[in-house]
Amino acid sequence: MKWQQHAADLAERTTDPDSRWRNPVAGVPRHELVPKWWEPAEDGGWRLRSGKEDQELWFRRAYGGKSLVTSVGGLHADHAKPDDHPTGRATSSATLTALVVKMLRHGRINAGHDVLDIGTGAGGLTAIAARRLGDRHITTVDVDEYLTEAGRARLAGMGLHPEFMTLDATGPVPGSYDRVIATVSARPVPVSWLRALKRGGRLVMTIADTALILTAWKTADGGAEGMVERDWAGFMTTRSGPTYPPGLEHLFKTAREGEGEEVKGFRYPVADIRNDWEVWSMLTVTVPGVEIDFEEKPGRRTAYLAHPDGSWARAEAERFEPPTVHQSGPRRLWSDLEGIRNWREVEGGLPLYGCNARISPDGVIHLSRGRWSAVIG
Repeated sequence: MKWQQHAADLAERTTDPDSRWRNPVAGVPRHELVPKWWEPAEDGGWRLRSGKEDQELWFRRAYGGKSLVTSVGGLHADHAKPDDHPTGRATSSATLTALVVKMLRHGRINAGHDVLDIGTGAGGLTAIAARRLGDRHITTVDVDEYLTEAGRARLAGMGLHPEFMTLDATGPVPGSYDRVIATVSARPVPVSWLRALKRGGRLVMTIADTALILTAWKTADGGAEGMVERDWAGFMTTRSGPTYPPGLEHLFKTAREGEGEEVKGFRYPVADIRNDWEVWSMLTVTVPGVEIDFEEKPGRRTAYLAHPDGSWARAEAERFEPPTVHQSGPRRLWSDLEGIRNWREVEGGLPLYGCNARISPDGVIHLSRGRWSAVIG
């Protein structure tokens, strides 16, 4: 089965006919970057897949429209055995090509630009950028030494030799670059990313725990100015170790079982707001640290919110009926969410997308639009 036609079809689906990224996408054998991957299993865990065992599935996934999870809880699919069934959060992936191209396009990259790719992952963005700009202009970094080693070897097999570095990108990053493109999310902006940018250089990243793409040009004071694009994306957050620290599962357990200090009805139906990116992003900007869970059973929906300060909320309803909400702790989390949903209904939208963004030299993000403003950092 020849990969070239699959790659050409992928390029046609993910780029415009006159795009400078079309030929680079068509020139990358993406399946070679993901010989094995994880797929969700019915029991809530993960199931190992191998391209050599099912080549048709391999090509369909590698050149398809979804990201492929390559590591769960620090266990790389490449190192796993068929009877391994890890649980927990994905820690690395091969980002879907449409999203890679989106981030590259926001970078406004031209010939001769030196590009820093933060979050090597499977190496897809690195390979595409190297195809277009030449590998001497591309540097990629990842906290996971296996990912940088595997990426180096796999791209070398494609005739590409960009620079790979293993480091925690929230710490010092050597070099100076015209463009910094991050396919891991962060909040606030790591100071090292700003320092790595040449004056007048452009940063493209997503704000952690949101769907917001932040683009900014470096300013003379060492900060940057730009905007939240009228576009959206979601990436895993930066990490300093092989996996992420524990979440708020202990508090979600309380939310599932507890009787709230306050119990009352609310207006809007229960929904998994993680799928409503505008509302989700506004909640996580205004209530940093909030985590979300959602369950749907025949005829019944339940949503949960939890916060590191000990606050929690549980909203339950039959299908689309107004919910009964239990809330406890210093905050009334569902009330915060209700206010955001009401704001959108009254105003016809929220102020996030298209808002101005100023990044101070210490990485703090200042968002503003009209009379609304928020600080992330």
